[in-house]
Amino acid sequence: MTSANTPSISRDPAERFNLFFKTAVTHKTIWLLIDEHGSVMLNTEDEDCVPVWPTKEHALQWATGEWEGFTAEPISIAKWKSRWTHGLEDDELSLVVFPDQEGEGIVLFPDEFEMELVKQESKLKR
Repeated sequence: MTSANTPSISRDPAERFNLFFKTAVTHKTIWLLIDEHGSVMLNTEDEDCVPVWPTKEHALQWATGEWEGFTAEPISIAKWKSRWTHGLEDDELSLVVFPDQEGEGIVLFPDEFEMELVKQESKLKR
């Protein structure tokens, strides 16, 4: 159930994926949930993943239960490209793009994620 202030989330991971990149590039911001120990982590069978959201509101929908007390943290796309892609690769972490409440979303390696950002930026400039 969503309130008037809570954005609804599509059940389709591809729709969320496309919305994420359009929104992130338009606002030049990627949102994480963090606490004093670092980012929220989700795990697949094969990978440890950092979830990313297109808006502060979407990220804060996750700040409940075991992640209560986490705060939404904006990362500029410029900072992401200069530091996060390489840092995540070095730590052997993947990204889960705009997960739904069950944690389902499209998983990308950091270099794939950055390629999607660049692709969306070039679409926006046309």
